[in-house]
Amino acid sequence: MKPLALAMPGNRPMASAIAGHLDAEVTSPVMRKFPDGETYLRIDARLHGRFVTVVDTLAHPDSKVVPLLFAADTARDLGAATVGLVAPYLAYMRQDRRFNPGEAITSRTIARLLSAHFDWLVTVDPHLHRYKSLTEIYSIPADVLHAAPLMADWIAKSVRAPFLIGPDSESAQWVGAVAQRIGAPFGVLEKTRRGDRDVEVRLDGAIDLGGRTPVLVDDIVSSGQTMLKAVELLKLRTETAPVCVAVHGIFADGSDERLQAQGARLVTANTVPHASNAIDVSGLLSDAVRRKLQFQPA
Repeated sequence: MKPLALAMPGNRPMASAIAGHLDAEVTSPVMRKFPDGETYLRIDARLHGRFVTVVDTLAHPDSKVVPLLFAADTARDLGAATVGLVAPYLAYMRQDRRFNPGEAITSRTIARLLSAHFDWLVTVDPHLHRYKSLTEIYSIPADVLHAAPLMADWIAKSVRAPFLIGPDSESAQWVGAVAQRIGAPFGVLEKTRRGDRDVEVRLDGAIDLGGRTPVLVDDIVSSGQTMLKAVELLKLRTETAPVCVAVHGIFADGSDERLQAQGARLVTANTVPHASNAIDVSGLLSDAVRRKLQFQPA
């Protein structure tokens, strides 16, 4: 029997792409809300003995986590051999320590929840800052995939004479690897963060764009403040409109519209559905799922 990709709401295109790569079937759970706001969920597919891959990108996660857990438990209760999770964007990774007394370390809470309901996890470029790997907090096999090569290939094909710019010193190694892959120069911003939406950035005065196209590269655009401040700085340095390239485009508070109003071109991977999606990670995810399925018992 073919493996099954179970597409949670809003994830049908990615689930279908993964299923196409794997010759798997794809379905979506039937879901609705009861009058009291509770979730009704039903899976209209034969699951007994099947390898089920639930596809659910976890941007804006609070409304998604409960239905996701219901889907996983229902699949297992209906006899699925294994239940894995493809989360192209993995939420709640920023709160990785207690910055102030009494704060919840939500990355660990989500890790315990997902580990209790799934057999394995595949994700793309989670925000690993103080954790060296997901295995520090996840008790299930958790594969981290990297979109940097795909981003580099897109930049090489689509941007004339790029000059890559990272958001802060911590991004230097990552941005440097992208730049090296395409033979482009790069630099990094100096960033001071005072709050969720209060960011100051500086660009080294020694950096000479030399008529090249500035390409701001980041793993995630959430509030967009870093990108916005960087675009404003670059407009003082060059008349060439910058390109903002990110893996995950959250674009909270309409930051995508504000960036575009500043003349920036937005490009993201399709880990989070958005009009800027131009970098397809479905093949990357499919290869990882295929490796998972090859090691499942017959």
